[in-house]
Amino acid sequence: MSKATFDPNRYNKSGNETFQEVLDKHLSRRTALKSTLGLGALTALSSFGLAGCGSDSQSGKSGGSTDTVSRSDVVLNFESIPGALLDAVAVPAGYQAQVLVPWGTPLNSKASVWDNTGNNSADDQANAMGMHHDGMHFFSLNDAADDGLLCINHEYIDQNALHPNGPTKDGGTGMRTSVEEIRKEINAHGVSVVRVKLNGNTWQIVDKDPLNRRFTAATVMDMAGPLAFTSHLETRFSPDGSQTRGTLNNCGNGYTPWGTYLTCEENWPGYFVNKGTKTEDQNRIGVSGSGTRYGWDDLAGDADERLDEFTRFNVTPSAGSAAGDYRNEANGFGYIVEIDPYNAYSRAAKRTALGRFRHEGCAFGKLEEGKPVVFYSGHDSKFEYIYKFVSDAVWDPADANPANRRAVGDKYMDHGTLYVAKFSEDGIGQWLPLTMDSPKKDGGVLGDDFDSLAAILLNTPGAADLVGATPMDRPEWTTVDPYTGTVYLTLTNNSSRKEANAANPRLDNYFGHIIRWDEGSDQNSFSWDIFLFGAPSGADADINRSGLTDLNMFASPDGLSFDGRGILWVQTDNGASEVTKYTNDQMLAIVPSAMVDAQGKQQVVTSENQTQLKRFFVGPNDCEVTGFAISPDYKSVFINIQHPGNWPYSENAAEETPVGVTVRPRAATVVIRRNDGGPIGV
Repeated sequence: MSKATFDPNRYNKSGNETFQEVLDKHLSRRTALKSTLGLGALTALSSFGLAGCGSDSQSGKSGGSTDTVSRSDVVLNFESIPGALLDAVAVPAGYQAQVLVPWGTPLNSKASVWDNTGNNSADDQANAMGMHHDGMHFFSLNDAADDGLLCINHEYIDQNALHPNGPTKDGGTGMRTSVEEIRKEINAHGVSVVRVKLNGNTWQIVDKDPLNRRFTAATVMDMAGPLAFTSHLETRFSPDGSQTRGTLNNCGNGYTPWGTYLTCEENWPGYFVNKGTKTEDQNRIGVSGSGTRYGWDDLAGDADERLDEFTRFNVTPSAGSAAGDYRNEANGFGYIVEIDPYNAYSRAAKRTALGRFRHEGCAFGKLEEGKPVVFYSGHDSKFEYIYKFVSDAVWDPADANPANRRAVGDKYMDHGTLYVAKFSEDGIGQWLPLTMDSPKKDGGVLGDDFDSLAAILLNTPGAADLVGATPMDRPEWTTVDPYTGTVYLTLTNNSSRKEANAANPRLDNYFGHIIRWDEGSDQNSFSWDIFLFGAPSGADADINRSGLTDLNMFASPDGLSFDGRGILWVQTDNGASEVTKYTNDQMLAIVPSAMVDAQGKQQVVTSENQTQLKRFFVGPNDCEVTGFAISPDYKSVFINIQHPGNWPYSENAAEETPVGVTVRPRAATVVIRRNDGGPIGV
């Protein structure tokens, strides 16, 4: 979207005080520190820190205490690599990178082998790896570190790569004409579950394993939680509101303590169109009034449809009631979707209690027996919000290895309270509940505007507007420090921010930052600071507030994940030319809990300690580096390469495509291992 035409209030018209305004006030209270520390407002934060952010791993004390936090003793033992602009990946010396399960890899006997000319069918695609790999997780089989299931998201498609001759359209109307092509596109979306096994020092797909399977944009899924079985989900396909078909735009991910995969529906509104009068929630979330992203809804001539498989994307009311059309079809999207990878016959469930918006990532908080389970998620759009869900049920460690994972998901994810974050300038924040009796910022309660909890959840961001949540700069992936319990979240960028302030003292926030917070003594409070700012190395200190150099500069932090040792892995989806002229998208590593001062307080990244942030990986030209998984022995790291330009040339991900050679680009997983087989990064 053009920065010149973007309206920051296009969807969010709340007028709520933005995070940048909050942070500006927060930092202005500490102006005396600016001159003494010499790094402007952010350095003030490095002194402020999180006031003991994180809980003691033994006592479970809440954040805000003055106790020294638990921390990792891990030390990164690799040299930060320079940036790269290659049709190949780059890794540190002593490491190797392997291409694994690229787009189109057959998962079972129903799929034909990959055809490099593009002649694989829609049925082939339904039984093969989807397109544009994104978030993922590794689920061990039989507690093995060398045998497991990768669950991999497939966010969207490139029509010209999927159809080498381009999508077939009517010459006069421009409407789609090929049912086969659209089915192929629908089947390229979704999630793959694929068994992989280590053979020597090489990972391989377990061909035709019974646990290999696909979830596509047409797979039947159950609706669960407060919205299930309500009139909001009533359609011609599912008159009782219990089911929907498919999952869309699966970007970030998560997993649960009971061994299931969570896939997040992000930019799904563009797949639907309402050419009539849009509902309030459709206006708020951004459903189109003119057309859909790929034109699935509107075929020329008489389409050979199966159960309205394409018509459903047009949500314009066309019948006397919702049971006769698909006016509510879009209401079945925008959720966290739970998948049991260990049960090939289980059906995915959309967990509506966690809210309906453009979900980007989902992470559970630090577990404590007898306490609720908490999940965090960001709404990935400019000026949107950060949410947490708190279960009614309290954690029982026996549920970590259940006989029925679906039932455990029902227990912890269908009943609870959804909150939205409000940040204040004193480094303290509030979690505002989204319930019928929640106070609105201008008086009254949410029950004045909504007739049920289901209605609130259907228009989650609209409800968040009313209670006074803080609009953020594109909240994306969330992860939790296993040592401290501190929650980290990427704020990717916001090029539409036109006013300079202490948090982003430049017109347009092209570079992004990482925020973190620690829960307070109750479910309604937290403390926060800014951990790391992205910036080009050549920028002055007022912009490059973390003091980054050529060896660790980055922009647009996106993917974010802690491993069990306390290493934080940061991935980028960069569009800032000041950085892209030096390096492709990348992954960096740092150990936040080891960054403490003499009093044991956690610190943010500044010019004095920035060398602890190291560049570990650089992707090939034109790609996004996304998705992170690691084997239980920490000896294999799995990363996804999305929309590469002229890659992969071979199974060696670090082998550069020769000059003058053009390959059909394929998104793929890259597995990184040490040449000596040792643990990654240390």
